[in-house]
Formats: sequence, C-alpha cells, structure tokens
Amino acid sequence: MEGAPETGSARKSSALAGGPPSRARGARGRGKRTKGVFLKALGAAIKGNVEREWFGSPPHRATISRPRPVGLAAHPHDPRPVDPERGRQLLDGLMVLDGGALRLGETGDPFDQPSPTRQFAAALHGFDWLPHLLAAGPGSARLALRLLQDWRRVFGTWNVFSWSGERLERRTFHLACAAKALAPEASDAEIAAMALDIARGARQLLKASDAPGRKLERAVVVAIAGCALTGKVSDRLMVQGLKRVGALLDATVLPDGGHASRSPQAGLELLFDLLTLDDALGQRGRPAPEGLGRAIDRLSSSVRFFTLADGCLAAFQGGEAVEPRRLAAALAHDDHGPRPPQAAPHVGYQKMQGGSLQVMADAGPPAVGALSAAACAQPAAVEIVFGKDRLITSCGWSPEATGANAFRLSDAASTVSVGDGSAGRPLSGWRAEALGPWLIDGATEVEVKRHDADVGVWLDIIHDGWRRLGLTHARRLYLDIKADELRGEDSLLPVGSANPDGPRRYLPFSVTFHLHPDARASLARDGKSVLIKGPSNVGWWLRNDAVDVHIAPSAHFDHGHARRAGAIVLKSQVRPEKGAKIRWKLARAADH
Repeated sequence: MEGAPETGSARKSSALAGGPPSRARGARGRGKRTKGVFLKALGAAIKGNVEREWFGSPPHRATISRPRPVGLAAHPHDPRPVDPERGRQLLDGLMVLDGGALRLGETGDPFDQPSPTRQFAAALHGFDWLPHLLAAGPGSARLALRLLQDWRRVFGTWNVFSWSGERLERRTFHLACAAKALAPEASDAEIAAMALDIARGARQLLKASDAPGRKLERAVVVAIAGCALTGKVSDRLMVQGLKRVGALLDATVLPDGGHASRSPQAGLELLFDLLTLDDALGQRGRPAPEGLGRAIDRLSSSVRFFTLADGCLAAFQGGEAVEPRRLAAALAHDDHGPRPPQAAPHVGYQKMQGGSLQVMADAGPPAVGALSAAACAQPAAVEIVFGKDRLITSCGWSPEATGANAFRLSDAASTVSVGDGSAGRPLSGWRAEALGPWLIDGATEVEVKRHDADVGVWLDIIHDGWRRLGLTHARRLYLDIKADELRGEDSLLPVGSANPDGPRRYLPFSVTFHLHPDARASLARDGKSVLIKGPSNVGWWLRNDAVDVHIAPSAHFDHGHARRAGAIVLKSQVRPEKGAKIRWKLARAADH
C-alpha cells in the first residue's frame, strides 16, 4: 500500500553504511520529489474536479440509488463506549459535539443552521451523535429518526462537505450500526429511507477517491453496510467490501500490529471497526476474510504496547492520548491477551521500562504519500511517564485540530530542532487542497540500536531528518533501572563533504521537552536545572549542559482543542561542519 513505512531495523542508513550522499545529489533528489508531488497534486486536482461535477449530477445519484435494498438484516455492534448523558442533552435540545454546542430547542434542525466550529460540523455530518442518542432511553429513537429526515431533506442528494472524507465514511458506519435499533419505532417508509441511505453511502465509498489513505477503513464500512442490509444489494456490497478488506489488511496492519500511518490512535480506531465487522459477519453467518482475525490480534497487541503507565495511549504521529475507558472497550474482547514486547520495529517505536519511569520513543521515519496526511516531522520524539504522571509529551496534534499544521513540525514534540526549520513539513496551498496535507521532506533513513541488560536499557536513534542542513541527529538514551533515572545525549553530526576550515556558520538548535498540561516546571537558581512535578507532586530534576535553558508556553491538544501547557527548552549552537551535542539527565529529586 502506498506510504507503508519501513523502519530503520529493516534498512540501513546510507549515512551510516557506505557513506553519505553529497549535498548536490541530495538537492537533485529533493527536486525530483518536489516535481513528483506537484504532478500528483495536479492529477488529483483534475480528478477531484471531475468527480465533484459527476457526483453532483442526477445520473450519478441514480447510479448509487439502484437497485434499492429490500430491508434491514444485521445489527452490527460498535464496541466504542457511548455517553448517555450526551444523548439526554440532545433530548433536552442541546447538541454537544467535539467541544462545541448548539441549542436546538424541541424542534430545531442542526443541519439548517451554521455550526459553531468546523469540528462540530464534521461530527454532525458524520452522525457521531447517533450512538450517544440511542443510549439515552425513551424518546431517543423518534428524535433520531427526525434528525435523519432533517439531514436527508437538506443534504440527502449531494453536498461536497457532507458526502466526502471521513464524514461520509462515519455517517454510513453509524447508520448501519443503528438502523436495526431504530426500526421498531420507524414506519415502513422510514425503514426504506434508512436502508437506501446506507446503500447509497456504501456505493459512494466504493467510487470516491478523495481519501486514499483510508482505503481499508472505507472497505470495512462498505462490508458492514452490506451486513446491515438484505437482498442482492447486501450480497454485492459484502462481496465488494470484503474483497478490498482482504487485499488491504496486511499492507495496513503491520506485523507488529502498528497502523501503516504510524498513528497509535489510527490503529485503535481501525481495531474498533474490524471488531464491528467481525460481529456483523457473525450475525449474518458469513465467513470472515482471511487475515481478519490475525489483524484483530495484532492491533490488540499494538494497543497494549502503546498504552502507557498512566493508562492512556501514547500521542504520536497525529494521534492523541486516548483515555483509558476507550482503550478498555477496544480490548474487552481479549482482556487477557499476552503482554506485548518492548519494541515495535515494523511500525517504528521503542518502549523502555525502568523502576518507575517509562519512556516511549518514535524510532521510525514518518509515513509518506497518502498515509502521511496526519504524519508529524518529529523523529526521535519521546514521551516520559512516572507512575500515573505523564511528565513529558508532545503537543498531541491530531487532524481534528483544523488549521494547526504548525504543531506537526519538529519543535512541537520532545525532540531536537535546528534553526527555525523542521525535519519535514506539511503541504500547503493548492497542493494540500488536492492531495491533503501530506508530509514531505521528512526523515527517510532511521537506524535503531537497542541493548537490554539487568542494570538498564540503551537506545540509540539516528536519523537524517536534518540532511538539508548537512546534519544527522543522534539521540542516545540510557534508562538506569537501579538508579531510576534517564540519561540522554542529543548529538548533531556533520555529514557530506563539508570543509571544516570554511566560513563559520552557527545555527541555533534546541532540545525541547513538552510538559503535559497536568505537569509543572520551575527553573532552579543556577539557571540550568529544572524541577518537574506531576499530579503526584513527586519532583524530578532535569539537569543538562546546554548553553541556555528556559521554560516557554506551549499547548497540548485534546480532541482537537488546545490546552495550556509548558515546555522546557535547552538551547545551544551548532556549526554544521563541526557538530554539537547537549547532554541531559532526568533524576528524582532527593528531597521529594
């Protein structure tokens, strides 16, 4: 599948085995890549314009509307936890979605008035409110049927926003899971309309090309939609969906269970969808495609691997720190699964476990192409947890944080930044509109070396994300189990044929440690050491040999909304011809 990442363990860095490429050759390579992205964006823009014109036409609407489904069959179970309180709020006339709220009253129509935020609108048209409403008790089914009619009246034919991207995918999924539960309260005409909505949504998912990075997720929804319906329509959608699922599973779910996008949260959400599909196929008495059970087992193991000691998910590569309740729901089918290993080399992450400290490190190159729409240019980033306290994290950016692509850059994670640049950048302008905000110019070569011993764990990560500056970043971590402390060394190493006696050019560089919003830091009198405390009030000293140290304001995203946080920034300078390093140590404060 396009964009499936390789890890450093699977390939050798050219800078470490056989010598680095020259700067001139690197520039030519960047030029070819830029031209390739330009041509892909041009092709996608043309195709997208043609598709939008066709999808909005009466002939296309007729194509996805026939043949009509006969009725409803299975009631697929989505294991995601629901919040009945949100449903009760909607019954009382208040719709709360993704941090936004809309007062509807008793008969208000949310689809015929402006949404408070884009995130709210996406959740509204994705029918994210439907499972919560159905859990609210008496009256919920009738209100749901009315809201479905309201949506159908305004957007049921075609709309670019409502009928594209994850909105179409999630709406079809939620409706397929809810239709059977709504049927007892629905008239024959309402049941027929719901069945047609499901069939039209699934057929549109098979035809549209606007979300190439979610091919597997879309195929899963098509198969679930087929299970929810009856008749020839059902059989055809199941066959088409399952054929695509079988072809895409192994490319998307890597051998260690990681999602090919490298987002831990993307793997979690795919696990939920596959569990729903497995349940729906069981209800219909249909055999699961080869590899479905294996993918579920691998994804379950990966969720366990990415669950940190505070009970939340590691927040890397466009994924947020998902809460424990949601993780427990994903693993309820297999709550006694095997303990995962400490390394996930295929997806590119390493976990280090000490006495009370736990470290998760991003040890792979970011995804490329269509799978990189949420990727972050943050190689060698770390998260550090003490007990239940997440001390060091990243900004936790996710695609829900609309317009905040700057948080995908290097300085938004706990890693190294050089100058005012980044080890990769998202597309912008018309190319981003055509392809999505792909990440380009990110690290391509990552080498990982790990050594586990009784006394501690060594981890070396070396990447070429700063190759345009003639530098390689090497991060060495040592977790001392006996002393219960973490020592780090961040080195910038020269590559290429730079002349050490040439003109001196100094670049500022920094090692940043982003604090979780629940953690706080204070600078010691020496102006260098920093005391960090989490909710448990246990103190940790971050000592270092940086030239300058300061605490800066930062942000941490939760469900796409920023929370105020802080960041510890260790600063120095580097000559690309000479290299430089900053050493640091995190140790428990003796008086705490």
